[in-house]
Amino acid sequence: MAREGTVGPAGGSGSAQGGNGGTDIRITGSDVGRRVSVRRVLEVGPEGRPVFGDVVGELLSWTDGRLAVRRRDGAVVEVDERALVAGKTVPPPPARRGRRRGAGGDG
Repeated sequence: MAREGTVGPAGGSGSAQGGNGGTDIRITGSDVGRRVSVRRVLEVGPEGRPVFGDVVGELLSWTDGRLAVRRRDGAVVEVDERALVAGKTVPPPPARRGRRRGAGGDG
């Protein structure tokens, strides 16, 4: 049974069905190269409740049921599409500002 809102790497319905309850996955394989936010089930904790984890970064690939996302720190996180419960494209991070200096100049 496919869940409402699930999409796979080619945009087909029903291939990413992670976690308990509904999913809200709004990314596809066509989003490779874009910045995404994904939530996945890391494990099932005490009392059968899922423990979730989030990854934000560039979607490097979505192949054979596995997503690869490069975080800002350069680490690549692989995610099994069956563990996905949410995913969306997100805007680029805000530009970093330089450190503020004291009013006295260089010191």
